[in-house]
Amino acid sequence: MQVSHWPARLWLVRHGQSQGNVARDHADARGLAEIGIDIRDVDVPLSDLGHEQAQATGRWFAALPDEQRPEVILSSPYLRARQTARHICEAGGLAGGKSRTVVDERLREREFGVFDGLTTLGIRERFPEEAAHRTRLGKFYHRPPGGESWADVILRLRSAMNSINLHYPDRRVLIVCHQVVVLCMRYILEELDEPTILKIDRQSEVLNCGICAFDFQPAELDSVPKLSLWNQAAPLELERAPITSEPDKMTGTR
Repeated sequence: MQVSHWPARLWLVRHGQSQGNVARDHADARGLAEIGIDIRDVDVPLSDLGHEQAQATGRWFAALPDEQRPEVILSSPYLRARQTARHICEAGGLAGGKSRTVVDERLREREFGVFDGLTTLGIRERFPEEAAHRTRLGKFYHRPPGGESWADVILRLRSAMNSINLHYPDRRVLIVCHQVVVLCMRYILEELDEPTILKIDRQSEVLNCGICAFDFQPAELDSVPKLSLWNQAAPLELERAPITSEPDKMTGTR
């Protein structure tokens, strides 16, 4: 008898709109070099709209039959992700009325190093050689000084996925995280290559509170998980909460 080492279902939800998203839009619109938000990225909270989006998403999960709702919720330690996870729990989005969120630092936002807090214009002005190097190498492998490449994020996410498989086999798991994390999880689970995941990235931004879901076939341990939802905006449409898809604060590098 084969034993499953996968969850029964895995949801990925990007956090709601953050104050960093709003500040980034303001800086870009005015051609500024700096985003102009004076707190650590880890401490950037949701915007008022982001709270509404997260609450709407929680109600969407709560409307599912209890046997279909997530049983476990994991979150990035960043405040905007934890706030989103809290709203989902408070709305009754977890099966059995559970409300505990497991925080895992491996689900955190990509670290931007010396590029942190800069717009694309600011990066080009202050680090022209590094910006040119990134253009040559591509954002999948480029690591800004003191920061991470997409490949670095994928390395820690493989570790996180191993832990999920170990602790939550056959369970329904929800992860609340960030845009690059969602994309990198697709890269891992669908066994994609660099050109394919970057093409997906170019096609559309990951929506704030957009839902991605994977289903697993426990009897087929070597099968690739099936993508059953991608960038689902239905929770926001149903609740009439505006849909946003701003890149995270470091729009120039993500």
